[in-house]
Amino acid sequence: MSWETVVGLEIHVHLKTRTKMFCRCEVAYFDPPNTHTCPVCLAFPGALPVPNRQAVEWTILLGHALGCQIPERAIFHRKNYFYPDNPKGYQISQYDQPLCVNGSFEVPGADGDHVVGIERAHLEEDAAKTIHVGGAEGRIHGAEHSLVDFNRSGTPLVEIVTKPDIRSPDEAKAFLQLLRQTIVELGISDAEMEKGSLRFDVNVSVRPEGSAELRTRTELKNMNSFNFAAKGIEREMRRQIEIYESGGQVVQETLHFDPGNESAPPLRSKEEAQDYRYFPEPDLVPLEPVAAVVERLREELPELPAARLRRLIEQRGLSPRDADALNADVLAVKLFEAIHAAGIPASETAAFLLNYLMPRFEDLTPVVPNANELVKVLRERARLTRDAVEQAVATSASPGFSAADFMGLKAVDDILELDPVIDRILSANESQVADYRGGKEGLLGFFVGQVMKETGGKANPTVVNERLRERLSA
Repeated sequence: MSWETVVGLEIHVHLKTRTKMFCRCEVAYFDPPNTHTCPVCLAFPGALPVPNRQAVEWTILLGHALGCQIPERAIFHRKNYFYPDNPKGYQISQYDQPLCVNGSFEVPGADGDHVVGIERAHLEEDAAKTIHVGGAEGRIHGAEHSLVDFNRSGTPLVEIVTKPDIRSPDEAKAFLQLLRQTIVELGISDAEMEKGSLRFDVNVSVRPEGSAELRTRTELKNMNSFNFAAKGIEREMRRQIEIYESGGQVVQETLHFDPGNESAPPLRSKEEAQDYRYFPEPDLVPLEPVAAVVERLREELPELPAARLRRLIEQRGLSPRDADALNADVLAVKLFEAIHAAGIPASETAAFLLNYLMPRFEDLTPVVPNANELVKVLRERARLTRDAVEQAVATSASPGFSAADFMGLKAVDDILELDPVIDRILSANESQVADYRGGKEGLLGFFVGQVMKETGGKANPTVVNERLRERLSA
């Protein structure tokens, strides 16, 4: 029997507001433990919450980016559960009337767009941070004891819940990567998995291929790596298929994926909504977003990464691989458009950016390289030495950068000067020559590299390629 995987995701995003969701304590990640607390986020009796306006607006902005509807009324609920990092015994969250509902998120790919439905995006407060001491990699399993840091308690948190529209580990990884890029470009979160401002739960089930049923699912909890998510899904797929094919039944439970040995021991049985005994938060009035504010936030949306990626593929004719690499950096796309608009073919522009400019972005930014002068360098690149091109790129963000300063550094393309060098290289590497002529044509790059080394990088690589091919095929 063939099996199909069904995956739904719950993505938790810390908003980078200055203060917490329901109090005025500063949001701080690396300060000493328990130094940003107050009666509200420590749940002292009589302390009352006040919503963070910025967090509400950023959630609506994210909802627009996810193609969601923004209801006229949203309600905060109490989600009741006991855990050491939850001092109130409940979390202020949203349940059946969230801020954002019924969206869709498109992930462009080589074989077309994959659309993932968005069930909802709701706003809540995060719990405190539990630090497990003595366990493997800080995990609860094997820990000697646990400590609680309440600095994180009350941090504004958006939870994005997808529909079960993902069918493979690779689809899940691509969705999560593009979603993270979207969140970062909106400016609402740094979405850094290393410090916990982005994490996700993965719900996995399998069913016979062609079936529409939704079978019992399990949840992989608190994952913070795209690769770990893909590995966790792959492992859970295999486990569930083995259970069904041996005549058993999958139990609905929450699992703790350990990437070290790719095991997933159970934490607890999986909760349903009734287990949390949701009811409206009596200390907060309903949210009723003003229509003008909702529309203003819609107009503030920049070009989103998914739309930009599709444009690079469909309108500029880039390969999905090149488009995806360029799309990872807004500055790279801006430079691509400026250079391409000057008449440089799209594929050549992309290759120049990917091979020369983008590896140096960390050194060049925040100053934007001079695209007009770079175009002049790019047009003459075939006749310039590699060093000249690299030096031009390295100084392209400097004040007064001019392509004219590098135009005199011409590459050597005189065959009378290059042929003796090529002959010496071939004579010194007779075994590689024999291997090349025996079918290992990838060795051409080795010979080109040797010639460039011999000439101090001054040889014209195009001419070197041509002369080497002629010599080697003789």
